[in-house]
Amino acid sequence: MRTRTISTATALAVLFSSAALVAAGAGPAAADSAQILGVKSAADVLVDGAHQRVYVSDPVDGKIVVTDYTGAVKATLDGLPDVDGLALSPDSGQVYAAVAGLNRIVAVDTSSYAQSASYKLDGAEKPRTLAMASGKLWFGYRPDAEGNIGSLDLSSDEPVVALGQDGDASFYAAPELGSDPDSGVLVAGEKETSNDSLTVYDVSGPKPELRVSKSVEGGFFDDIAVSPDGTQIVTASGAPYYHPVYSTEDLSPVGRYNSGSYGAAVDIAPDGTVAAGTFSWYGPDVHIYQQGKWSKVREYEFPNTGGGSGGDTLAEGGLAWAPDGSRLFAVSGNGQGVFSLRVLTEPGKSLPELTVTAPEKATRAKSLTVTGKITDTAPLPAGTELAVTRTDIESPDGRKLPTVKTGADGSFSLDDTPPAGGKVTYKVAYAGDGARAAASASDTVEVSRSTPTLTLNKNGNVYGYGADVSFTAHLGTTYKNRTVEIWADPYGSDKPNKLVKKGVVNARGDLSATVDMKRDTKVTAAFAGDARYASKKATSTAYAKVKVSTSVTKHYKTGKIGSTTYHYFHRNTDPVLNTTMSYYKGREHRLQMEVYANGRWNSAGSPEYFRLGTDGTSSVRLEAPGESGIRARIRASYINGSSGDNVNSTTHGAWKYLNFTR
Repeated sequence: MRTRTISTATALAVLFSSAALVAAGAGPAAADSAQILGVKSAADVLVDGAHQRVYVSDPVDGKIVVTDYTGAVKATLDGLPDVDGLALSPDSGQVYAAVAGLNRIVAVDTSSYAQSASYKLDGAEKPRTLAMASGKLWFGYRPDAEGNIGSLDLSSDEPVVALGQDGDASFYAAPELGSDPDSGVLVAGEKETSNDSLTVYDVSGPKPELRVSKSVEGGFFDDIAVSPDGTQIVTASGAPYYHPVYSTEDLSPVGRYNSGSYGAAVDIAPDGTVAAGTFSWYGPDVHIYQQGKWSKVREYEFPNTGGGSGGDTLAEGGLAWAPDGSRLFAVSGNGQGVFSLRVLTEPGKSLPELTVTAPEKATRAKSLTVTGKITDTAPLPAGTELAVTRTDIESPDGRKLPTVKTGADGSFSLDDTPPAGGKVTYKVAYAGDGARAAASASDTVEVSRSTPTLTLNKNGNVYGYGADVSFTAHLGTTYKNRTVEIWADPYGSDKPNKLVKKGVVNARGDLSATVDMKRDTKVTAAFAGDARYASKKATSTAYAKVKVSTSVTKHYKTGKIGSTTYHYFHRNTDPVLNTTMSYYKGREHRLQMEVYANGRWNSAGSPEYFRLGTDGTSSVRLEAPGESGIRARIRASYINGSSGDNVNSTTHGAWKYLNFTR
């Protein structure tokens, strides 16, 4: 198998060094995470459990990328043209790489990432695949039409290379290899052609012995795995659409893992848990099984990170277990040619499905019933305990309730009397065990509460510009909460709703807050509610006038006619009216003129509007009448909705009186 992880301890000695490398420190693991690898291809993946590192070979870019258990890249080893298969030494001190472009096997120190050795292979060309078995490193080599198997024995001071170890079997190209390092089982299958033969060798002795070679289901074998007990073989190939299982004794069929799509990878954890990988655009990509049990424990489906209609897909041979079985590493690629390392946590545990159903509504202090069910691929035993937590307004962090036990079918039921009203959430949790992941679910019930009395005064009142107005909220009977908030929301999108005051009401149930009334304002009193009384709001909209004044210039004197003060102008002098008004963006003021005739004031035509400057002022020149004996009056006004905005209430300025003489 190409993706082995080994944790047994055996001493191997290697020397030499050279290669460009960048390294960094270790980092923590993350659950079901993914990191971009920065490679152009992915041929093999290997896990070093002793150092918590993952190695991925990139033949197109001629490098090996090293990551931590989160997928973060920690080192890059360059200068390895057409690097392919990877293997780990029994003591986890060396990673071996088949470098087809150099016709060598290169060793890398797992502590320093420095190249520690480069082994010539006595003329063997293009080594591709690697497998450790019985203390030797086995490799598939040779270009097309000349495939074979060799071994590299590093147990002595001098490495020993043996070629032509395929026996009576024949391979078109370097065969795919799988092995059980301890039992001496080595399996080879055709990787580059549709030849469906598998060959099993016993390599526990001085020379390999061909145990059996025969046709099986498959061909173009992308991956081969041998169970840790050395008794079973699992293969991955484009067809059939499952992962077949064979005996290592005679290649007789043992069973099948019904993965349901094109096989792409397979790896077996030290405890025998099988990870079967498929090339699946539109379905699960990784399928987990217990050894010898044909129903799935769980599945993983990759997201779509590269556009297009299908999800990311698993790389050929792109699965590798951590030695302790806590994680499964998967290399995936998207439609843009971007490869990622996916870290799947607790992959050997099934995912129980837990449902919880509570009533939609209930009455406070009355009993209600919550029901639910927990199911799993392997049913949980009757009497399984589930933890229950109730969260409400009085217990926002949750209050533990007595545990419930499941029935034979996984169903459960609990009765509870909620002491608090409002939204009450019941969460039921299963802690998990050695074979199952934890699971939880919740449901929320709306529990009744009484409606409190809350009022706010001064609704509809109109005030002068800038008046300080005291608003008083009155709160009636409640349970525990006596806090009220008073908010002021001035008209206009440029002013936010603002908390003016928050406090406990007095003994009469009152709380007052002062609002500076420069605009029409919606004032809101808010009570958040408590365990027995619902939340409540009361609103009061009060109105504010603008500040407006007008001055007159160009007159030659002032004087009174009766009790009214007039500005006197010569009949050919143009009066200038200067208006000052509270500014708002886009605001206009209205000028209205009337003429005195026949003993009363008469309209002199339709009022006109004039834009205010940003300083809130406007100057308007009136054309002189050219004759004497005319009396007029003019005033400036803000008209809500007609002066360009609606943030204040209609306000009229004082009349200014004009008298034209000779």
